[in-house]
Amino acid sequence: MDIKMLRLTAAESILKSFETLNQSHDLIAAELADMFEYPPDPSMGDLALPCFRLSKALRRSPVQIAQTAAAGFSCEYIRKAEAVNGYLNLYISNDFYLEGILSGILAQGDSYGSSNVGNGKNVVLDYSSPNVCKPFHIGHLGTTVIGHSLKKLFEFSGYNCIGVNHLGDWGTQFGKQIVAYRRWGNKEEVEAKGVDGLVELYVRFHNEAEKHPELEEEARVEFTKLEHGDPANLALWKWFIEISIADYKKTYRQLGIEFDSYCGESFYFDKAGSIVDELREKGLLKIDNGASIVDLEEYGMPPCMILKSDGSTIYAVRDIAAAKYRKDTYDFSKCVYITSSQQCLHFSQVFKVVELMGYKWAADLVHVPYGTVSINGARLATRTGNVILLRDLFDTAIEKVREIMAEKNPDLENSAEVAEAVGVGAIVFHYLYNNRIKDINFIMEDALSFDGNTGPYAQYTHARACSILERGGYCGADSKIGDVVASESEMSLIKTLAAFPDKVSDALSAYEPSVITRYIIEICSAFNRFYQDCPILSSEGNVRELRLRLTKAAEITLRNALSLICMKAPEKI
Repeated sequence: MDIKMLRLTAAESILKSFETLNQSHDLIAAELADMFEYPPDPSMGDLALPCFRLSKALRRSPVQIAQTAAAGFSCEYIRKAEAVNGYLNLYISNDFYLEGILSGILAQGDSYGSSNVGNGKNVVLDYSSPNVCKPFHIGHLGTTVIGHSLKKLFEFSGYNCIGVNHLGDWGTQFGKQIVAYRRWGNKEEVEAKGVDGLVELYVRFHNEAEKHPELEEEARVEFTKLEHGDPANLALWKWFIEISIADYKKTYRQLGIEFDSYCGESFYFDKAGSIVDELREKGLLKIDNGASIVDLEEYGMPPCMILKSDGSTIYAVRDIAAAKYRKDTYDFSKCVYITSSQQCLHFSQVFKVVELMGYKWAADLVHVPYGTVSINGARLATRTGNVILLRDLFDTAIEKVREIMAEKNPDLENSAEVAEAVGVGAIVFHYLYNNRIKDINFIMEDALSFDGNTGPYAQYTHARACSILERGGYCGADSKIGDVVASESEMSLIKTLAAFPDKVSDALSAYEPSVITRYIIEICSAFNRFYQDCPILSSEGNVRELRLRLTKAAEITLRNALSLICMKAPEKI
């Protein structure tokens, strides 16, 4: 039995006690189980039911409801039920944690914390999505690691996930890139430099265009030719994309990310026409100053532009086409878009247009916004070169880890692999530690700090647990421990580990990886207190066996949690 099952069992007991109130209600055990909270102070119990939310259904005061529930409460593993100021506080027996939770973690291993709530359901996640021909910089880190963490959370909860990298591979910037390449570039240099070579040409175009404005018109002409299928321009455009994806995949490898689809904006260019026709047939298009729009004033939003005055489509139409294609192709139960909060209005408009088209699945489209990133207060800008490239950031972090490891553990096997895991993990953890909607002023020194609540601290804690298990000769938990009185530190650790399934559920329901990131620090704090207070390898008999099992349970939970935020868990550092 895990903590969720215990809550459900407790809820069933509480519902029986409500029968004494002689009041009909529609409450069910599952709903009641979800109302339980974790008290901030252990003296207030292990679980608490706030009865205020039940007053309307039961037509009784919260105090009376709590008292009635406490008086008739009976549930195995709950040693005491107490009514306090409208709360029902439940005190769980230590046997539940030591026999139920601890045994369950050890038996489930890699699957501990997972669930099957998503079995049979498909989820499409649209994330990362860099603009082709531009570098993969710190501004892309949010969508990439938040998106992949959500994908892992969905998969851990039983969903079948489709990761889509909706590349920014269409638009007038490709006219500029083509002009720049033909004027100042050559194949050998671009292939040698990769995306960096393309960026150099792009930046040069804008510098030259300030002196020669006619270049802008030349670029528009070249993009128009691309739109009409000019073979030479199409070949160059495809080459630019191949170079870009090859470069991006190096960073994805470091993060452990693979995508199921790289269908970018261009993939939906020829599908936009049918969307426009459908909007027109359904009477949703209006003409406004020559442009075609969907009027959304009734819904408190500005109009969604569909066609420019020259009849060309814009990206909103392609996003609508993409949503329809994904529904037809993957039959998703959710389609989740992870982008900057600056696109909140855009996706609100797109989702509303899909709804007005009569598609009920519009309710399954979800936008997950995140805050913006600046560098020492300055906004990112590719044209001016004011960016921190992810590969440079990762290289700096990895090199710092190498220096530390060379001093503390020079004989470590696979040191290069471990340095990469810890260095990249430091950046990922730093980014995912705060609420995703929070704006981040990126300061290199803070990101690369290895002190306090950091990724390296979490990975070192995991490595410490692995070292203890190796030195202790732990080889599994096949027998019962026997009677052992657990200490406060031991109980605190197992109670912290017991919360993992709920943390996974909370993170997924809020689309918030920081729930897991902060929980990882809770595990580390509880484990390191346990490590300091309770000698493990020098203890004997059942006490030693219990402490080794607690160490293994902490290692399992920490490893599983780190995986959910795109981090590796080295066994030695």
